[in-house]
Amino acid sequence: DAKIFKSAKGKFLNYRIHLPEKLDPKKEYPFVLFFHGAGERGSDNKKQLIHGVKDLLAYSKRKNVPSIIVAPQCLAGEQWVNTPWGDLSHKMPVEPSDSMQLTIELLRESIKTLPVDKKRIYVTGLSMGGFGTWDILQRMPNIFAAAIPVCGGGDTEMANAIKTVPLWVFHGGSDNAVKTKRSQDMVAALRKVGGKVKYTEYRGVGHNSWDRTYRNENVLAWLFHQSKGEQSDQLGEK
Repeated sequence: DAKIFKSAKGKFLNYRIHLPEKLDPKKEYPFVLFFHGAGERGSDNKKQLIHGVKDLLAYSKRKNVPSIIVAPQCLAGEQWVNTPWGDLSHKMPVEPSDSMQLTIELLRESIKTLPVDKKRIYVTGLSMGGFGTWDILQRMPNIFAAAIPVCGGGDTEMANAIKTVPLWVFHGGSDNAVKTKRSQDMVAALRKVGGKVKYTEYRGVGHNSWDRTYRNENVLAWLFHQSKGEQSDQLGEK
């Protein structure tokens, strides 16, 4: 379903939501928040479905894991995180970007009003959305049961705040749009503080590391297997 979220301050955020076909209000469902990349920005409320979302939907159907999937759309010219993607590092901005602030409000409202399993709230995103994944995780570390940031970058000084969240990080080894170092540095910072992090680097692969990530059944199985308080490292290589 295509929807529009309106904040208390009167700002708007386009988003897509997928609910289980036979929604039982007495049951609780896993919740996936998906952040698209820079190329899918706009106001058509469609482009954010191009990458990743279809794979998540197909997996939840095929494996009979009914889920709530939410994919907000960032407006053209805006970013999930106000930082240049080509930089070798960045500090988390004190204030979230407008699009991120709206997404945080949408997430809070969704948790309040939908039958969400609070032990199974996940976040993932690619490129600009990989930055978004790290950013929301750093701002709300207690909400998420797991995260998959794909070819993004975070603030290494925030590693301690997110070390208890199971993460599987992906990046192409020859990425020139977002340097591979961005993921390598986050993984190193997390390992230093005893974080629960797995890292996959695709040798010789450029910026598009998302197709092979979201089409890999082991990756999605790992994601949906994570539950707060029952984290498991099975499924998928280190």
